[in-house]
Amino acid sequence: MTGKVACVGVAVLDRVYLFDALPLAPGKHVATGYRENGGGMAANAAVAVVALGGAASWCGRLGDDATGRILLAMLRRAGVSTEGATIVDGGQSPSAAINLDPQGERVLAVHLGAGLPEEAPIPPTVVDGAGAVLADPRWPGGAERLFGLASSHGLPRVLDADVAPPQILHRLARQADHVIFSEGGLAAFSGHADPVTGLAEAARRLEATIAVTLGARGSLWWRDGRAVALSAPAVAARDTTGCGDVFHGAYALALAERATVEDAACFATAAAALKATRGNGWDGMPRRAEVVDLLRQGWT
Repeated sequence: MTGKVACVGVAVLDRVYLFDALPLAPGKHVATGYRENGGGMAANAAVAVVALGGAASWCGRLGDDATGRILLAMLRRAGVSTEGATIVDGGQSPSAAINLDPQGERVLAVHLGAGLPEEAPIPPTVVDGAGAVLADPRWPGGAERLFGLASSHGLPRVLDADVAPPQILHRLARQADHVIFSEGGLAAFSGHADPVTGLAEAARRLEATIAVTLGARGSLWWRDGRAVALSAPAVAARDTTGCGDVFHGAYALALAERATVEDAACFATAAAALKATRGNGWDGMPRRAEVVDLLRQGWT
């Protein structure tokens, strides 16, 4: 069964600078390489869904500028529907500068755009045929609009709860039934740096499936009143940019295909691990057969 996921949130043009070692001191630093990739939480998730054999639409805000036109073309080339995109005359599209070392670690500088409206003219047709929806916190009005449409259709609602102002995370988390935090997002939401304590606090506040991703350490899931660990495969990371977004997209796709939470979590873990081994932006997304093969091999 082919699942469809409707995604709402940010798309970013990533300008990636390659270094032998990450430059941390002020001054001029000469990169060893350069490339441009599509990026952004919801856009990464949508592209991952298509690469994994599903169907995806992306709803987000872009300026009517060169960066926005490049991103729209990239999304369409990747097989993502952009019928719900909001294109703003005079707006500035999101972009990022990424400094990357050979071990896959990076330093990011992100500009989320300017002149992009909060109102969300997302057409209700974006959820037609969808089995799940996914939103990030970069466009709260868009996330609320999509979650409302999904709720009226009885669809799973996945929030990619990355770092954002706490009031935004609280506002959106109450409207989702699957809230998957980043470690920083959970700390912002709960007020606790310790992931287990943070999950317990989130569980106290929310009626949802709750988890936190921890990179190479895997993830923690709140089940039956306690935090349950799911390990990640040990891989040679090349570039960790976008791995969390791939996790969320793969998780939403598995839910759209009616997988259990446990199976969806394993599917997402395998997909994110494979993404870390290759980098290369949207061209490095894992394919379904690779994920299935890694799941068969196991890693625990």
